[in-house]
Amino acid sequence: MKLEHKQQNIIPFPKFLLRLSRYAIFAFSLILLSVLIGTLGYHHFGKIGWLDSFHMACMILTGMGPVIEMQSVSAKIFSSLYALYSGIAFLSLTAVFFTPIIHRLLHILHIDQNK
Repeated sequence: MKLEHKQQNIIPFPKFLLRLSRYAIFAFSLILLSVLIGTLGYHHFGKIGWLDSFHMACMILTGMGPVIEMQSVSAKIFSSLYALYSGIAFLSLTAVFFTPIIHRLLHILHIDQNK
């Protein structure tokens, strides 16, 4: 997923939308993978149902916080590690999603500056 160099022309808008959709699909795939890991981990380590595990994984991944208190040591360790991962993942996924938008904006501003 290469971006054009600052000395190259801006890609046409339809190609930009295709690029944006590729980045969005990549980000969405990572979100699904993260939720899957969290759901499986909470179900296995936390000994809670599938729906509650999914709910807990989504709440942690978005930064809202836990909804169920973990009882066992292994569940608390998994929950802590997943929370650390989620913080980094959320910021990284946001950056991945907005990369083509910010790049296009900066590219337009840079071209306008050189004219």
